[in-house]
Amino acid sequence: MSEEHNHEHIVAIDENGNEIVYAVITRVYSEEFEKEYVLFAEHSDSDEPVEVQAAIVVEDEEGDRLVGIESNSDAEWEFIESVLSELADEEEE
Repeated sequence: MSEEHNHEHIVAIDENGNEIVYAVITRVYSEEFEKEYVLFAEHSDSDEPVEVQAAIVVEDEEGDRLVGIESNSDAEWEFIESVLSELADEEEE
């Protein structure tokens, strides 16, 4: 029996042509950076910890697309980490 998931997914193709399904954890808008971010992790049914990734959501005529966050953008990464911390705190409650 398959379990239904009621959350948004992102499907990516890796360098070997394999499809990878990511579960969207949250979308969040930063007024400071005037950008929308999406936090996502590879979809897994196990209880093992997963690596959370983040990207900037860019809207264009073809819809939403994801753009990587610059590695030297410390302020943006601090914002992402604060969002993750808030989510973890909410989950503990």
